[in-house]
Amino acid sequence: MFLTAARIHDGYKFLPAGTVVEVADDGTILALHDPLLHEEVIVHDGILCPGFVNVHCHLELSHLKDMLPERTGLIPFLQKIPIYRTEFTDEQVKAARHEAYQELLSNGIVAVGDIANVTDTMDLRLLNKLHMHTFVECIGFTESHALQRYEEAVKVYERFRSQPAEGKMLRQSVVPHAPYSVSPSLFKLIDKHHPQAIISIHNQEATAEDQYYREKEGAVRDLLGGFGIDDSFFEASGKSSLRTYTEWLAAHHSMIFVHNTYAQEEDIRVAQIRFENTFWCLCPNANIYIEGTLPDVNMLQRAGAQICIGTDSLASNHQLCILSELNTLKRTTPDLDWEILLRWGTLNGALALNMQHEIGTLEVGKKPGLLNITGEESDKPRVHRII
Repeated sequence: MFLTAARIHDGYKFLPAGTVVEVADDGTILALHDPLLHEEVIVHDGILCPGFVNVHCHLELSHLKDMLPERTGLIPFLQKIPIYRTEFTDEQVKAARHEAYQELLSNGIVAVGDIANVTDTMDLRLLNKLHMHTFVECIGFTESHALQRYEEAVKVYERFRSQPAEGKMLRQSVVPHAPYSVSPSLFKLIDKHHPQAIISIHNQEATAEDQYYREKEGAVRDLLGGFGIDDSFFEASGKSSLRTYTEWLAAHHSMIFVHNTYAQEEDIRVAQIRFENTFWCLCPNANIYIEGTLPDVNMLQRAGAQICIGTDSLASNHQLCILSELNTLKRTTPDLDWEILLRWGTLNGALALNMQHEIGTLEVGKKPGLLNITGEESDKPRVHRII
């Protein structure tokens, strides 16, 4: 099959006008041709690009769509999650996550970094239509129960690891949920679980997170107290959360910092000096849904951050669509161009999940998926999955 469009983005950049993509029936890229006169060339409007990579999603929370109020701030949002999470039958929860999975597919997503606390999403991995890296979360802000919480997460991890991969990449790692929900001892246990594991962490999603680490005061402390958690062991560092907890993680991990709504330039530079690979995952629609604000994208670019994109969950978003996330960034930061945005949604996501050998770019031998985007300069661009 020979395909071309007004513009073709290969994951890195836009290719010369008239480039033709030759692709096999199974989705393998066979060649990229210079302008080619061929009676079988199919011409599309808009943009052709590789499939999207959703670096941060919570499929197990899909049944909470439209349940939680918007713009409450992170702490009230977190307080409501446990209240609503158990008000559904197993059948409702299963139906919602399968519907969300199909939404990912229809929106041109070929790989997902999915957060899991339980094994519910094992059935989605068996569908074998998406590459998946499951980030098994540890949660526990008590030193006395750190080992117990870690062992519980490892049991979930082992269940995911036991699944055979047939055609699609299925991977997993044990990760911390967030700085305010993981004690120093639990951080250190996670660090040692697998020396080369990709670590994903919710980072600086609210100003209260940094306040707690600097002063041991504020809304995070109120949150912990509301859950009956004794934080008497914790000592304020006088530094931001990121500049504190990264010292508990070895430098050879590849790090995905998620949200970064209130990250400062010094935080970015500290992390990038410490770790061999750092990625900064933005979930703009979720940031607006929860906090009503966005990360400083210009600052992230100035600091040389490798930006990738996620959707967060349907508890904090109205859709699971990377194109919608990119469009929000374009609308709120107009000087961003689609060449950069599409790189964030394709190649950078593949790099963050260490799947770049298979997806993320239009290169010979890869099976990255192929999308057609139209209306990219309008308020509502559309994506159609070709392969």
